[in-house]
Amino acid sequence: MGVSNSKVSPAEAEAMCPYRLVLEHVTSRWGVLVLIALMERSYRFSELRREIGRSGRGVSEKMLTQTLQTLERDGLVLRDAKPVIPPRVDYSLTPLGREAAEQVRALALWTERRMSDVADARTAYDEARTESARAS
Repeated sequence: MGVSNSKVSPAEAEAMCPYRLVLEHVTSRWGVLVLIALMERSYRFSELRREIGRSGRGVSEKMLTQTLQTLERDGLVLRDAKPVIPPRVDYSLTPLGREAAEQVRALALWTERRMSDVADARTAYDEARTESARAS
């Protein structure tokens, strides 16, 4: 159900394949890190940005804002703006978001556990391709 026409609007793409879009949001580079971080506790924006940066990947304010808005729209993240001065906004997982985060974390843990097998498979593939190219 992929969308190949570049003139399709985001709303049309969502209507055509809503499952794929949610999967993309949850498994995006920043979506994964946000969901896993929010499993621990709620965070303020700057705290969350620092927490994600600890994984060795710095996220820009713009990308984190976009990711949080997307996950909030999907019902996975709750944005709690407190009416205080200065303004305080906390982000946390909704029950749906916690369920998604558990699945994403399981995949991340599996990847960590099986990385040596993936590396071995990549090496074997690359060696086979090199041998095939030499034989041609």
